[in-house]
Amino acid sequence: MSPTVTFLLSKDPTTEHGGDIALSRLVMRLAREHFDVRAVCLSGIDGDAPDGSLIRVPKPPVRRLPLLLDSVSSRRSLVHARFDMPGLVRAIESVNSDIYVAEHSYMAESYLRSATCASGARLVINTVNPESQVWKVTRGLLGRIEAPRILRDEIRVARAADAVGTYDRDEADFYTRHGVTNAQWIALTLEPAPPLPISQTGRRLVFLGTRAWPPNQEAFELALRWWPAISARIPGAELCVIGAPASSPRTRAYPAGVTDLGFVADLDTFLGTCRALIAPVATGGGVRVKILDAASRGVPVVGTTAAVGSLRTILELPVFDDRTAFVDQCRRYLWDRDAATTAGQRLYEVNARRWKNRMPHAAVTNLLRP
Repeated sequence: MSPTVTFLLSKDPTTEHGGDIALSRLVMRLAREHFDVRAVCLSGIDGDAPDGSLIRVPKPPVRRLPLLLDSVSSRRSLVHARFDMPGLVRAIESVNSDIYVAEHSYMAESYLRSATCASGARLVINTVNPESQVWKVTRGLLGRIEAPRILRDEIRVARAADAVGTYDRDEADFYTRHGVTNAQWIALTLEPAPPLPISQTGRRLVFLGTRAWPPNQEAFELALRWWPAISARIPGAELCVIGAPASSPRTRAYPAGVTDLGFVADLDTFLGTCRALIAPVATGGGVRVKILDAASRGVPVVGTTAAVGSLRTILELPVFDDRTAFVDQCRRYLWDRDAATTAGQRLYEVNARRWKNRMPHAAVTNLLRP
């Protein structure tokens, strides 16, 4: 009989979207090769899966004063106190599993308070992204105050786990330096999709990302500032921007050649018209799904170190942190379709080879096995 693994998810994998839950679904899919996989998730809908593979726990609304009092009395950050939920504790205790995987560090809080914690089951944490960094860049003054407290909690729960997985090698090294004995980099890449026809594209680059996430908004602003230099004297050069705008977008005139498309119904078809993906990201970390997507489809990437992260080594991606180098590489792809085609083919082949050699599969299995 296969060991049973129960994933503890902050989102419903059947209804929610986004980079974190997309990779959670992939990790669960790969885990099913060697484990009996189930999940407990926070959800806005009622009812468990008929086959018992998914237990839904209602996600209660935030009650600010009780949360603040809990945070103070338990000496935990707001986010970690928030995800210590009686309903989640009961759901965890109702499942008989050999291994529990907390997707996001804060999802370990209810497990650590449950009777299951003392049963000898194995606890694995997949940090997904550093929530301390998320709060630091998205929550203003409150985020800057809470970020060190969240980081302290992240280290605490990591030390209590049997293994910790991260999507970035530097983050795994960080945990190792802070006394976490089994921190591992999950070198995850995506299954190859049909390659997109870069050899048939016009002079179009694409920026992809939800700008409600401040690092994406920062990168978007940088792309707009650099675009006149990128497109100078290149006939027909286009930059298309895809993704929801910031919650309070600033009214501005875009440079010539820039089109903000927002939501695109058929993203694959549209990406097949683009010469390359650009990602001038200054603040990175955690999930890098747009880079993984590009690799799985053979779309060349012009990215910074912050955009690419540890994928730089496994996908053999060059990075362009200097403005001049970034602009020059974008211009090279706009002028030279063959260069973009060759880069896309190489990226696709590297990604496909990793999948064929089952390296993402091994990364997941190694994290879950004792």
